[in-house]
Amino acid sequence: MSGDPLFKRIALIGFGLIGGSIARGARSQGLVGEIVATARSEKTRARIVELGLADRVVETNAEAVKDADLVILGIPVGACGAVAQEIAAHLAPGAIVSDVGSVKGAIVKDMAPHLPANVHFVPAHPVAGTEHSGPDSGFAELFINRWCILTPPEGTDAGAVEKLRAFWAGLGARVETMTPDHHDLVLAITSHLPHLIAYTIVGTADELAQVTSSEVIKFSAGGFRDFTRIAASDPTMWRDVFLSNKEAVLEMLGTFNEDLSKLTRAIRRGDGEALFEHFTRTRAIRRGIVETGQDSAAPDFGRPHAHLAKRPD
Repeated sequence: MSGDPLFKRIALIGFGLIGGSIARGARSQGLVGEIVATARSEKTRARIVELGLADRVVETNAEAVKDADLVILGIPVGACGAVAQEIAAHLAPGAIVSDVGSVKGAIVKDMAPHLPANVHFVPAHPVAGTEHSGPDSGFAELFINRWCILTPPEGTDAGAVEKLRAFWAGLGARVETMTPDHHDLVLAITSHLPHLIAYTIVGTADELAQVTSSEVIKFSAGGFRDFTRIAASDPTMWRDVFLSNKEAVLEMLGTFNEDLSKLTRAIRRGDGEALFEHFTRTRAIRRGIVETGQDSAAPDFGRPHAHLAKRPD
């Protein structure tokens, strides 16, 4: 990019995969003048310094947000309310406050009451990620051609929403705006339920007495490998997701259980026609995902430069 950066100073609270990728991407694209970072762990803060991913690394959230015109919380959903309360008195007038959580209704409910009227609250959810975590795991290309969903509460300043949209677009993302409740319903079926199923299947395999752990690992076919990748995601984050979006997840889980019952009956009855019809319909959905550019031969963790991201120690 050329010209002045979109934001003079960005404060990143929490510095895992998403925070690290934002820092790398924002710097490479010239979107920000200065990056200030903080993290709860002293070890993480030290690692950010070692990697040179921020201009300044500070110890407290209050210190991080001072004079920042963009503040992004990259922390578990369940911690966002308390952090909003902690930073409220230290936010600069006119600052945009955002997050990266995959649940939005709870974020609005927990954060909005604490934020002063002279800042702009624009929650966001970049729909991108890998199973890795920590400051080493990020890479600037993570958001390219992935969706970022903005869920501004009613009455949010349109200029602030547009500025954050431009920021995410500058990182390479496609940007969509929707209400927090609609976001949570959509993500319950496209992300939250698949993760719940993955955790369940991997747990079931672990409990099978007649199949040893070594056999599960040794003979993992492609489907099980994909499930184990999803189930390797951060447990704290996903605990908070399911607790914060439980109504939408339970609604989708009920629908899933009904469909699973239909397939169970078809298998029990030897109804090959019903199975074939179902698999044909779902195959078409999969092809649609590929055609819209939301998947490729290489999943997120195999995309350009992702191999440079190391697992955290």
